[in-house]
Amino acid sequence: MQLKPINQQVVVLVGASSGIGRIAALQFASRGAKVVVAARSQPGLQSLVEEIQNMGGDATAVVADVTIFDEVKAIADKAIEVYGRIDTWVHNAAVELYAAFEVTTPLEFKRIVDVNLMGQVHGAMAALPHIKREGRGALIHVSSVEARRSLPLQSAYAASKHGIDGFLESLRVELMHEKVPISVTNVMPASINTPLFDKARTKLGVKPVGVPPIYQPSLVAKAIVEAAEHPKRDVVVGDAGKVILFAQRISPSLVDAYMALTAFSGQKTNQPKSENAPDNLFEPIQGFDQIEGDFSDKARSWSL
Repeated sequence: MQLKPINQQVVVLVGASSGIGRIAALQFASRGAKVVVAARSQPGLQSLVEEIQNMGGDATAVVADVTIFDEVKAIADKAIEVYGRIDTWVHNAAVELYAAFEVTTPLEFKRIVDVNLMGQVHGAMAALPHIKREGRGALIHVSSVEARRSLPLQSAYAASKHGIDGFLESLRVELMHEKVPISVTNVMPASINTPLFDKARTKLGVKPVGVPPIYQPSLVAKAIVEAAEHPKRDVVVGDAGKVILFAQRISPSLVDAYMALTAFSGQKTNQPKSENAPDNLFEPIQGFDQIEGDFSDKARSWSL
């Protein structure tokens, strides 16, 4: 399957106001792609578009909540209105809850699934007709290593990411059957230094952190841009993620034991944080429209 060079593409990035989505948008724009960026945070999108335009790039923003299909469809419609086509759709929007399953409410669990899984579904549904009309293109869905191996204290998040993996496997084969040259990629990052940990709802009593080692968002963005030009099926970003998934295939019970020993303390900082602290589970919050989180001093900019 031959995809267009990046500098000839129109790329839509959903979940672009911060973290992985933001740096991916900047990388696409720096290589000459026209980008449509979407998220719930209007200030984050505005600052991103200004940054892209200041570097000579071409960007358009759409404020949207991915749980509402009509708003996701409006992202695709705007791309067609402004640029006439969609070549690559990158779906990255996600929210997080750190809590034991027993203290997770049904509403919280549903919201995680609605954003992280149904949002991805809405994105593919909105993008596919336009990419098909172009005759080729890429769907790139950012999930997590937790699409294949869950962590404790993240039952809702892990369930939503597992759902993405299952949905993409089915969609990929359907497109193969139709002989439609559309690449479907599942990008599975390990722990990444984004503002997610600041924005997540937590019932741990402290600010959460990703299980180390932690990697910089630029590594994930690089993998996304590469998949937009060179078709990939699955991309695990972070060598620690690859080790965990290899161990999961060999002995899931061994990984269970490892998680029981390390993953509870490994997801907690020493910084107190109340479960009533502001979070972005249902509404966007201001002040975190940036690429990196608070763990830059610990994060790797490389991966084996």
